Amino acid sequence: MSTTYHPLNPIRPSSDIYPQPVTALAFDPLSDTLWTGTNSGSIVARYSAQGIRGVSFPVGGDLAVRDIIATDSNVRAYGVSGNGIGAWGKGGVNKWFYQSKNAITAFSNNSPSASVFYACTAAQELLAINSQTGDVLRKNTAMSIYNHLVHAHTLLVSGSSDGVIRTHDMRTSQDVVHTTTAHTSGVQGLQASGNFIFTIGAGLRQGRPFPDPLVKLYDMRTMRPLPPVPFSAGPSFLNRLPNRSSSIVVTSSEGLVNVVDASDPSDSEFYQLATPSYLTSVAVSGTGSYLAFGDSEGTIHLLSAAEDGVTLPLNGFEGQPVEWADTPELLPEVSWSDNTPLNSIGMPYYNSHLLSSWSSKFLPRNMLYPPPPKIPQQILNTMKTNDNVAYAALPKELRGRRNVVVLETKKTSGRFRSGNKFHAVEPSTPDAEYDADVIPKPYRKVEIEYSKFGVEDFDFDYYNNTEYSGLETHILNSYTNPMVQLLHYTHPIRQLAKSHITTDCARENCLFCELGFVSRMLEDAKGVNCQSSNFCKTIGVLAHGVNLIEIVDYGRESTNTNHAHMIQSFHRFLVDNLTSEGNAYPQNPWLIPPPAGTASDPAPAPITQLLGIDAKNVIICTNCHAIREKEQMLHVVDLAYPRKPPSNDSVDGTDFASILRSSIIRHSTHRATCQKCNKQFAIFESRRSIPTKDLPPILAVNAAVYNPESLRFWKDGRNRAFLTPTVEVRGEIMGVEDHQTALYELRGMVVQVAKDKHSHLVAIIKIPEAEQHSGPEESPWYLFNDFRVQNISEEEALSFSGAWKVPSVVYLERVDTHSRIDYSGLPTAVDLSILSQDTNISRTRDPNLVKHELLRYDELPKPGAFVAIDAEFVSMQQEETEYRSDGTKKVLRPARLSLARVSVLRGDGPKEGVPFIDDHIHTSEVIVDYLTEFSGIKFGDLDPLMSQYTLTPLKVVYKKLRLLVDRGCIFVGHGLSKDFRIINIYVPPEQIIDTVDLYFVPSRQRRLSLRFLTWYVLNENIQTDTHDSIEDAMSALRLFKAFQKFESEGIFDQKLEELYREGRQINFKPPQLQDAVSKTPVPQLPQPYPLSAPLDHHPTFSPRSAAPFMMHGMQPNQQQQMFMLQQGLQNMMFGAPPQPHHPPPNWRNR
Repeated sequence: MSTTYHPLNPIRPSSDIYPQPVTALAFDPLSDTLWTGTNSGSIVARYSAQGIRGVSFPVGGDLAVRDIIATDSNVRAYGVSGNGIGAWGKGGVNKWFYQSKNAITAFSNNSPSASVFYACTAAQELLAINSQTGDVLRKNTAMSIYNHLVHAHTLLVSGSSDGVIRTHDMRTSQDVVHTTTAHTSGVQGLQASGNFIFTIGAGLRQGRPFPDPLVKLYDMRTMRPLPPVPFSAGPSFLNRLPNRSSSIVVTSSEGLVNVVDASDPSDSEFYQLATPSYLTSVAVSGTGSYLAFGDSEGTIHLLSAAEDGVTLPLNGFEGQPVEWADTPELLPEVSWSDNTPLNSIGMPYYNSHLLSSWSSKFLPRNMLYPPPPKIPQQILNTMKTNDNVAYAALPKELRGRRNVVVLETKKTSGRFRSGNKFHAVEPSTPDAEYDADVIPKPYRKVEIEYSKFGVEDFDFDYYNNTEYSGLETHILNSYTNPMVQLLHYTHPIRQLAKSHITTDCARENCLFCELGFVSRMLEDAKGVNCQSSNFCKTIGVLAHGVNLIEIVDYGRESTNTNHAHMIQSFHRFLVDNLTSEGNAYPQNPWLIPPPAGTASDPAPAPITQLLGIDAKNVIICTNCHAIREKEQMLHVVDLAYPRKPPSNDSVDGTDFASILRSSIIRHSTHRATCQKCNKQFAIFESRRSIPTKDLPPILAVNAAVYNPESLRFWKDGRNRAFLTPTVEVRGEIMGVEDHQTALYELRGMVVQVAKDKHSHLVAIIKIPEAEQHSGPEESPWYLFNDFRVQNISEEEALSFSGAWKVPSVVYLERVDTHSRIDYSGLPTAVDLSILSQDTNISRTRDPNLVKHELLRYDELPKPGAFVAIDAEFVSMQQEETEYRSDGTKKVLRPARLSLARVSVLRGDGPKEGVPFIDDHIHTSEVIVDYLTEFSGIKFGDLDPLMSQYTLTPLKVVYKKLRLLVDRGCIFVGHGLSKDFRIINIYVPPEQIIDTVDLYFVPSRQRRLSLRFLTWYVLNENIQTDTHDSIEDAMSALRLFKAFQKFESEGIFDQKLEELYREGRQINFKPPQLQDAVSKTPVPQLPQPYPLSAPLDHHPTFSPRSAAPFMMHGMQPNQQQQMFMLQQGLQNMMFGAPPQPHHPPPNWRNR
């Protein structure tokens, strides 16, 4: 296959400029220039194929440039966040700018017959604009929001967001000539050439937008569809070749380029660009001699039709010379004397801080308020004094005024999603001098504010703009969040934790399992806030089991709480538990190849292989020099500081590497009776002996900074920092220093931030993923302050400038063993049979109450399978609320809920609607409130000695749900965000279908309850007495099926509007039967079990004429009788004589 184009050297961004995606491209028709639009809203000119940087100018706004069109006289463009469209000269001077109240969505090229082009706004306005002056000539109403406009012959072709292609004749009053629907989910690209219209866009697959793998082709004259052009890679960009009327250039986001003749698809040319990222823009030169492609890393790839060795201008011919930006004039030399007026000296003529750059130390502390106003003289003239108290009558001319005192600035309220969504970023104004004793804002303690919508309404995104997730703080034992983050981003420990959750761990409370679940959640969340509630709950259970109450957070923090001591004690407790819980002796795999001769020996626990220091403790009697050796396994190193204070001039023995080595060797003395020489109170010297080659891959270090003397070693000196990015450590063999050196790299640390006897913990971590993707100017160090995550420099990470920053835990990773760790022996396959196992720990389960049917092997869910889910919860802790004297209240800590029951139903197939999971969850904690009215859970239902239901440990249920998420199942339910939050599992948004969001109109600002939707849409009553998770999940599934049916018929929007309109009339509550006929006996008719057969009904919105409104004052027992009577009347209708046929009721006749 012959090729026309060959690649040239790409145009890369300058090394001193942060790379930005190239969002728009356009070739200049007359000069050797390529106009590029950046992601920050600027246009940059690139001259010649070498990409020499030229003029640059902003288009308005700080977001991406959306589109560029270069004409003979100017460059026309607009940005995503700009408030209009403008034209600029080739030298960067603005010619005109049309400011629009509504956002511009598209604009066209110039009309062939006049200097007019057309633009569309988000308010569905089609504007005719003079291309030379920017004046609006006329306004027409658009049929939709046009996102593509192209002039062809005498017609204007538009592509809209609803997927419709229209042709407009702007010369006549008949605006739209032809219309056709090209793509059901929107037009992504539109081109017109000759009599052809080419389009690419997205279709609909399983109710979701999906890229069409075809380039659709239409005859412009009749809008008749022609044979499409296939492009299996998924077209993302569409351009036409100017010199061939029927040829187009189709490009995928991965860099596959297809130059094809639409009249003869067999005449195709394929090119693959060498781009490591995805493409963001494409352009074709006016002569077709160049193709330009911009990617997300700021690189421009070029394909040229010129012969090898031939230099061809970008426009294809020798045209006008390029215009360079004017060089600014140099500042004139100004010399002044004592008599020179200061206003004749321009600014800036200074090279030091101005006097106005005050530091906080120069600000007076007593000027919190303005000085009080002076008392008017007319009051002083009539003032009388009695017992040192002066008083006077208020003159008439001053009446009506009050002594208003300017109060201190009111503290800003919490940031909530339901409030103002556009928060201005607070500017950071640097002081002339840095105060080391003031805690920087990113390190300060953050607290979650609670609105009336709960914790889900808090705007966590404001505190985290990174792709790394933070952890929430409103749960007990959340002080361990920094430790969890540190272990998660220590890659070998993360791999072990993720592998452990695939094993059949029999422990009900296992920290290794919970750490693996949190790691999976942090990996999948990609910056969305998470919480480690199950991990924190397990800490409390296990710590109470060994009476280690010093590491338990009871929610009553006092000024005596030392978080540095707590986290170091928890660190030892955690490592000990991870060691024992992950030990599968003798089946432990070798993570690092064992020494020669020991390959057949059983491997120690995986955590021991990573953290364990297998040393010999050599004990020598100083009297008889008898030597005794004792094996000692150490997982955590506690730093021991020398008595000699640190020196700024010499770091011999007081630097971090020396202190770390001495802490590992740990030389100490003690007195005891020698068994060799029988001397009592003999002095023994002991020290550890470990060669360098046996030092572990990871060093877990407790900083043990408990006093100001130890902190002095960590503080920054004049010429040094105590902590360095890499540390060299040498072992010791029988008292002799090993000549080999092990190089360790600092991975992260947990730091206590303390001020005025109050403290909290943060993590400073060097993230492995950030090291791989960050540029030379980007830092891989991140600060994790609970849910606040921020990128920081390495200098800031290693600096200890003030007493507020106290180190607690440090992790170092050995460089030479990082690539040698072998994870192939770790289990990674998930046991799918867990979905087919009936796990029950209740001794009194009633088989008649088992409502679920386990999955067979051939029923195991596949990616994209629908499952319906609902969960019920019980309260483990009441809400803590503070009531103020003004009647307002503030939630200090929300109620803590725990999973009590979860039901998962099949969402499709022959057994659609049949549950395969219906488990009650066993809990060993004290339940404060069963919430029976809302959960259906009663006393004894969660007790293994009393429960009649299927009772399962929480970890088993969590593994089932985790497996469904990993299998790619799509969860259907009502209010799933809160359910998954309490379950403590992250489900990607694309795997969630929430009926709360399906049946929701944002402009109404009200979300509808499941009970009301089921009554109105499905003509059924649910939740009449208590909640049932199977019933709720079934209702959500049927509502989703109804949604699909209405969407296929194209009437869903109309139904939804009527649903809101009529729901307001009854306050969005299903009406109940009145008490007027409550004494009528209710016939007991058999009710078929609704979950034993697939859903073959057709949901309708039928009126409930037999259900009058609930009268005020009815008692709960009367309401129950009304519902039973209503059900009985409906059942009796089954035996009634046939009625004359009437058309089905519609929405508008309700």
